[in-house]
Amino acid sequence: MKVLLLSHSVPFPPNSGYPIVVYNTVKGLLGCGAEITLFSLNNSKQYVDVDDIYDPLFEAIDFHSFTIDIEVNVWDAFTNIFSNQSYNVSRYFDYDAEKVLENLLREQEFDIVQFEGLFVVPYLDIVKQYSKAKLIYRAHHIEHDVWERLALRERFTPRRTYLEFLSRRLKAYEMEQVNRFHEVFAISEPDRQKLLLLGCQTRLEVFPVALDFEKYQIDTTKTSFPTLFHLGAMDWRPNKEGLEWFLDEIWPDIEELSGELRFYIAGKNMQKQFFNYDSDNLIVEGEVFDAVDFINSKAIMIVPLLSGSGMRVKIIEGMAMQKCIIATTMAAEGIDCKHGRDILIADTADEFYRSILKCITQPNKWREIGENARRTAEKHHEINGSAKRMYNIYLELLAAKEDPLSA
Repeated sequence: MKVLLLSHSVPFPPNSGYPIVVYNTVKGLLGCGAEITLFSLNNSKQYVDVDDIYDPLFEAIDFHSFTIDIEVNVWDAFTNIFSNQSYNVSRYFDYDAEKVLENLLREQEFDIVQFEGLFVVPYLDIVKQYSKAKLIYRAHHIEHDVWERLALRERFTPRRTYLEFLSRRLKAYEMEQVNRFHEVFAISEPDRQKLLLLGCQTRLEVFPVALDFEKYQIDTTKTSFPTLFHLGAMDWRPNKEGLEWFLDEIWPDIEELSGELRFYIAGKNMQKQFFNYDSDNLIVEGEVFDAVDFINSKAIMIVPLLSGSGMRVKIIEGMAMQKCIIATTMAAEGIDCKHGRDILIADTADEFYRSILKCITQPNKWREIGENARRTAEKHHEINGSAKRMYNIYLELLAAKEDPLSA
């Protein structure tokens, strides 16, 4: 079976949420015997030097990429207001990239073309024109939901108005596109329900984040305690917003609990403001070379998201590494976990304070929650089972006599 995956960034190395999901999808499908071609938009925000990729998985696929500038342009953003397009999405479209994809489709025939996220959907028309493959849309997020929630929390009226505008455009685009595929994959059950509310009438399945658990080796002898940590890309606005709230509203009181307590924050594109916080016990590491080693070395994971959509990959990774995770309801949305069993839910400053206090005064509690978290992650997020189910859906689509898009 020949499968073409389209991604809006290069998933090598798999060092943040979206690349991890795409990378593990490729790995799992290869394990099922699929022949994989990957076409990636090598966008300016997450640019990767392809010549520096050294990964056996990279060598096992037919890889194509196109470098594209997606930086926000004030004039383009302004003129976009008077169009009927979503600026969030249109920044990822380039006629030269479309031509490269067209040539690829002319040269090869594919059984399945899978669009990894909304930002590659602008290339759907060219795929339909030059391929008879079954078409799948993988919704990594409900994109308009992210911006809608950001707008709700924005206090500066002009900025809130613009965020609301972006959200409406994104919602209209998602509603327009979702039924143009043979199959849609949601990343969580809440997202599946939202897609149904958007009017999704095509086949719809849930595929949570999948991990290769061989990569997540736990060594408790290297875990320092008491330590808190946060890990996330700071170029994603919900991460930045949530961490600012935690540092401003919660950390000053937490820091006074113990002179030995340390809070480590790491992630790519770390904003300058985080290095300027006045706190002796806050350690800002920026981007780390090995995220798994970083997670292993710390005890308690803090995920204070106040907005967002989809499924937080870093929480699944934290669960895989047997971490006690303290997260907001928003952060844990869509993950099969239960407060007090395999995660601690905290939505207010007081709840975070009480949860952290419990963990550092009752070490057995955070260890127990971490052990339960690992078992839960293994049950719901194992790569091979997920890939086999996805591959079987491909087979069902190919065996169907009637084309759902023309029905």
